[in-house]
Amino acid sequence: MSLPQAAIVLLAACIALAGCAATGGLHTNGKTIDASSLRSDQSFANVPLSPTAWPAQDWWVGFGDPQLTALIEEALQHNPTLDEAQARARQAQAVADVANAARLPQADLEAGASGVRLSNKDPVYPEYVLGHFAWGKAVTANFSWDMDVWGGKRAAWEAALGRSRAAEIDARAARIQLSVNVARAYVALGYAFAERDVAEDEVKRTTQTLTLTRRLLEGGLSTPQQEAFADSQAASAEQEKTQAERAIDAARSSLSVLLGQGPDRGLSIVRPHLLDPGLIAVPDQLQVNLIGRRADLVAARWQVEAASHDIKAAKTQFLPNISLSAMAGVVAVGGSVNVFQLPARTYSVGPALTLPIFEGGRLRANLAGADAQYDEAVAHYNSLLISAVNEVADLVSALSSVRTQIALEQRAKQDAEKSWRDAFSAYKGGVSGPLTPLASRQQLLLADQQLAALQSRQADLSIRLIDALGGGYMSEPSSAEAR
Repeated sequence: MSLPQAAIVLLAACIALAGCAATGGLHTNGKTIDASSLRSDQSFANVPLSPTAWPAQDWWVGFGDPQLTALIEEALQHNPTLDEAQARARQAQAVADVANAARLPQADLEAGASGVRLSNKDPVYPEYVLGHFAWGKAVTANFSWDMDVWGGKRAAWEAALGRSRAAEIDARAARIQLSVNVARAYVALGYAFAERDVAEDEVKRTTQTLTLTRRLLEGGLSTPQQEAFADSQAASAEQEKTQAERAIDAARSSLSVLLGQGPDRGLSIVRPHLLDPGLIAVPDQLQVNLIGRRADLVAARWQVEAASHDIKAAKTQFLPNISLSAMAGVVAVGGSVNVFQLPARTYSVGPALTLPIFEGGRLRANLAGADAQYDEAVAHYNSLLISAVNEVADLVSALSSVRTQIALEQRAKQDAEKSWRDAFSAYKGGVSGPLTPLASRQQLLLADQQLAALQSRQADLSIRLIDALGGGYMSEPSSAEAR
């Protein structure tokens, strides 16, 4: 090789090496939170800790309401949102299968024929067909295999597999969320009935008050202003009754939707019983164990795992790629030539090496995007974990508060009952007028309404706590969940 030629080759090599894509300066910033670092000892200091406090998979059975159990089981069979979640899971699995297929050797068989008039000067074909129209016939078997020396295709497959696992867990989470929504709607229906009871009693009270006020007005013992006030109270009571009946219809409609049925299905639901939430207890080592008990956390962790494999796959694109290809078959040109004759055979085999040099920043941008996607997945997981632990603490605090409020409201109701009985006795004894016990009964009805609201809230909070503790989900051992 002459000196000028050597210089040209050296210059070309330097340009090639200088142009080779590199990963320098690209990295991730996200880091998953250690669950044990989220301190909650003081928040749960006055709450019983028990390893058996995790909800069962069929947690709704523990409420002892056969109708609720039947409704949830019906919803799990007919609600179309579950079919939607399952379809997403199947789609994600199909994507993973495609990624896995890309790792395997590929082979295909081709057969074809084409007619062409060949040039008199074509150096490729034999002389007897030059200048004539001829048919070209070929039958070939092709083989190719990307050897995946650096594991990029495997990493892409593992990323798709992780997302498939996350979609599968999301489908299970949809079942849990559906059962929770049915139970909460059931509680709302029960509270709507309780509100209607109070509203009906208030209608009776205000109607009696209005009737007595008009009689007193006729006897000169009342005023038009008092009559107008009594009439206003009666109208308000009727409005509250109508509102309570509408709440019943709305709760029935919500249940019909959750059950995947028409509106008439909700009309057949009988009045729910008051659900007994039982004692408050929190599992020990909540922060550590919660990451395997909440489906959203497990799915988020799988997304982090998938994003990490995407980074590995993106990095391998900076490295040389080696592939093998082979072809064997028969090719013939000319109408009189038998394509299956021995001289028509042809074959080729050989490796190929691909090295990225000038990519216009495409590979670096792809890796930067993968790094950002990983950081996003980590941030989402950390946010979910922090919210999950705090949600449990907040719900436990809310339950403790509402139980204290229930005890106080029960005492207030007892006092209101005593006040009403005393007022009625005073009326019977001629000490007070007929309106006094009716006015006293208003306070008793208000206590009934407040107590019903608190008991409904207690049941709703208990269901939400079950949901916050995972709703009976338990993860299966895997690389993502173990970490």
